[in-house]
Amino acid sequence: MIYSKRQMSDSFLIAALLAIVGGFLDAYTYVARGHVFANAQTGNIVLFGLHLAEGEWIPALSYFIPIAAFVLGIFVDEWIKKIVLPLPKIHWRQIVLLFEVLTLFVVAWLPLGGTNDLIANTLVSFVCSMQVQSFRKVHGMPYATTMCTGNLRSGTELFFRYTQSKDKELRHKSIKYYGVILFFILGAGIGALVTMHCGNFAAVYCNILLLLVCGLLFIRNET
Repeated sequence: MIYSKRQMSDSFLIAALLAIVGGFLDAYTYVARGHVFANAQTGNIVLFGLHLAEGEWIPALSYFIPIAAFVLGIFVDEWIKKIVLPLPKIHWRQIVLLFEVLTLFVVAWLPLGGTNDLIANTLVSFVCSMQVQSFRKVHGMPYATTMCTGNLRSGTELFFRYTQSKDKELRHKSIKYYGVILFFILGAGIGALVTMHCGNFAAVYCNILLLLVCGLLFIRNET
């Protein structure tokens, strides 16, 4: 049997599944957890600066905590990679995914409102930073599964270059970026609908896809 040299984590299938998770979690925190987008930190950084400028220290802290959790998630991800990399039977990315699953179980059991929303958004920021740090390429191209700005820029640049050169490879690469964005939108739509019906427990539905991705990574023993 002939196997592709490309890692499973580099596949479009994995990118699509994780993009659905990213969109779902963004919709979940917005609909159920105080209209906050916990995946990307640009908004939190801006609001943190605004509250600091106005001398509102407590509100500023509420935006700083998810930012700090995002940073911590990168450190934990790199630590897991360093510790688990020598193990022959399991890949470090699978450990990261299982960590996400456990964290989202905690999020799902936190009641809605007040301090619980801050804790939930902080935990979502934490797991999203681990996800975006662990899965950074699709078919060798850098991308993100928890935010769309970079994907939109890269896809549009490649499409423009295709219109100038008619290079079909550039068109294919552009389509992959737009495909990831479409799956993110799909995840956001599903996340909004599920959250409206299930409330805080909606977060646990992401674990189905995360466990599927974890299983798919067994197809190849990555390095």
